[in-house]
Formats: sequence, structure tokens, C-alpha cells
Amino acid sequence: MQRLDRQAIALISNHADPAADIGGEEAGGQNVYVRQVGEHLAELGWQVDMFTRRINATDPTIVEHTPHCRTIRLKAGPEEFIPRDEQFAHMPEFVQSFQEFQSKQGMAYPLIHTNYWLSAWIGLQLQKNGGTQLVHTYHSLGAVKYQSIPELPDIASTRLAVEKEILENADCIIATSPQEKESLRNLVSPLGQVEIIPCGTDISNFRPMSRTEARAHLGLSPQDRVVLYVGRFDPRKGIETFVRAGALLHQKGIPNLKLIIAGGSSPDKADGQERLRIEALVKELGLEEVTTFAGRVDHDSLPYYYAATDVSVVPSHYEPFGLVAIEAMACGAPVVASDVGGLQFTVVPEETGLLVPPQDHEAFAEAIERIICNEAWAQQLRKQATINVNQRFSWSGVAIQLTELYRHVLAKSLMHEQPWNFRSTPIRHQSYPSKILSKNLCQS
Repeated sequence: MQRLDRQAIALISNHADPAADIGGEEAGGQNVYVRQVGEHLAELGWQVDMFTRRINATDPTIVEHTPHCRTIRLKAGPEEFIPRDEQFAHMPEFVQSFQEFQSKQGMAYPLIHTNYWLSAWIGLQLQKNGGTQLVHTYHSLGAVKYQSIPELPDIASTRLAVEKEILENADCIIATSPQEKESLRNLVSPLGQVEIIPCGTDISNFRPMSRTEARAHLGLSPQDRVVLYVGRFDPRKGIETFVRAGALLHQKGIPNLKLIIAGGSSPDKADGQERLRIEALVKELGLEEVTTFAGRVDHDSLPYYYAATDVSVVPSHYEPFGLVAIEAMACGAPVVASDVGGLQFTVVPEETGLLVPPQDHEAFAEAIERIICNEAWAQQLRKQATINVNQRFSWSGVAIQLTELYRHVLAKSLMHEQPWNFRSTPIRHQSYPSKILSKNLCQS
């Protein structure tokens, strides 16, 4: 039954289970976003129910994260893993399961926050029933994604239509960066209400620690020059760019070079083919002795990897935000990232890391070398990176902004003629000490 002392709201994330282990099959930034947002909203007084698609018959239907935040797994197609691009046919069943849950539990959700375009379609169907306010976060935008792939999937036209419909019909769209808002306006529609509220990171978990301690924990030497990638195995994540950049650094004779690739599931899963391809590339380029495939790393162990690294690389072809970048910076790791999307918002060039053209392994190699070969500058970057994240990207700050937005949307629904005057206050870019630039080469 609904808890009468709290306002119930629903977060829908059909393909990204908030209760899933991060780093597994299609389990990444969106899973983290939804769960962290849910838990922190609960701390602020909401009753938060997070709905996702059930993919394993043995998984519990309801997972209680905190007394007022839970994940609810609904039947929508076979109870097995289905790639997200193949899930649309099962979304009507998701809507039916959601409505049945509300009826059985006596729940009423005056506000639904959907995540990703598939969940947007669900939200639009529920909105048509009336009485529900709809807020949406894209996480990934088809209009951007499809610019970088040679052959569009069969679902492309449906996805683009839904992304336009949700922008024009939701009560509010949450863009996680100014760059994402600009993409929405230029590539999707000039209509609809868009507010900017960034993603966050768990600064109680992702925080600076002794690099010596972190390396000892991972079995790394103090002399190693460690370059780290964290994320899923997906061609769009740019792991090939990272590996080819590593090959250039190796060819130049950078001493004690260590490349670490953390994340992914197993070869028999959906991302296994990409992992096998990357492993073959590592072998082809003669990098087997300097490359470690760390596999899936749990939430509590990730800070050791970030703290141990000299450079954390985010070579994605596109990122609406890029949670890995702020996790790394929170732990004091300088970031070299693609100059795209939300990474232009999260990484402050020359102050917390460097931005380079996507899919340009030579530019990535040069940027990595600049940092790992000048320890004085790297120390300054590490310090500024942590300050930057703590001031701009805490989950508690994100939840406060979302609470303000939700309350405005709910109040507006009661006053149909009220103009939109919500003013979120994103934590803005801070100034830092003067830049320290260096192009010194590594010394043996």
C-alpha cells in the first residue's frame, strides 16, 4: 500500500535495472543514475518506486534499497536478456504490468520520471490516461548516435519519432548538460520545456586516497605509468581508440606503461564479441604484456582503480554526460576524454584534464603523454579534478534540484494557466588557479 506520509513517484528504466550489478551486460551509467537519484530522493522525503523489466525468473520481484526506495521488476516479454534495440515489441506488456501493479498495490503516481527512449514510450502511454505528470531524461540521443554509425538499425525511425514526441509532450525534459540541450534543440525539436540538471557521483565512495595504497591493493608498482579505461565493451565507447593510443605510447618507449581495461561481462554475453575483438587487437599490436583486462569491477573497488591511475581515458564517440569522467575526477584522476557532448561540460580543459577529437588515437596518445610525463602538472590536475566534482556533481545536490523541479511540475498541474517559471540552479563551473601547461617528454 502507498505510504500516506510520503508522496509516491515512479522512475521507469525498463532496460537498465537499478538493482543490477554495475559493469555487467548493458549495466552502466543509466543504472547508476536511476538508483542514486532514487535513493537520494527518498532521503529528501519521497516514496520512490523504480520500475524495470524482469530479465531473470529467479530474481526477486521487489528489491528494497532503503525503507522508501525500491526496485520493482515487471513482466515484459521473455524473462531473459534482450538487447535494448529488440525490446520495443514488449513495451505494451510493460505498460499493462505497470498498471496492474498500481491497481494491486493501491498505488497512485502523480509524477513519472522516465529514462531512455523506450521508457519514454511507456510514459507517453501512461500520460494519455490522464492525471500523470511526465518528466524525462534521455541518457542517449538517437539523433546524435545515428550520425556516427554507417547502417541504421530497424528500430531507428521508431526511436527518432518517440524522442521527438517525448520532447514536445512531456511536462519537462531534463538535459544533463548544456551540450545535450543544444543537441535537442538543433536535432530534435524547438518545442518542449528543457531544464539542465547534471548527473552526479557518490563522493562518499569516489574520493581521493593514497596512490601508493591503491596501487598496493591492485598489485601495481609505484613506478608504473597507468592509463585506465572503465566501461562497457561497445564499439561506440571507443576502446579501440584507447588501445591504438596505447600502442603509440608503447612504440615511443614510454617506460613502465600499463593499460587497464576495466568493465564488461563475459565472452558469452552480448558485449563478448566486442571484448574478443579488442583482445585480438591488443595481441595484434603487441600490447599483451602491458595490458590488463580487469573484468567487471564492483562499486567499492572502482575507487582503487581511479586512485591508482595516472590518466583515466573516456574515448567515447559520444556521451550525453559521462559518469566515468566525474567518478575518476572525484578520486583525483586526470581525465583525457573525447571532445563531445556532456564531456565538454564535465571536463575542464587544462584544469581537470584534456579534451581531444573523438576516434583520433594520435591525439589521445599525445594528451596522455602530456600528463603522465609531467608529474608536477599531473598533481595539480588531480587536486583540481576533485575540487571540481565536489563543487558541481554530488548526488545530493542533483536530488535537491530534481525535488525542486518535481514540486514545480506537480504544482503547475494544479494551475493549468500558470506559465513555466522554474529556475533550476545547476552548480556552475568554478575558477581555479592559473593553468600549468607542459609538453615535456617522458624521461627514462
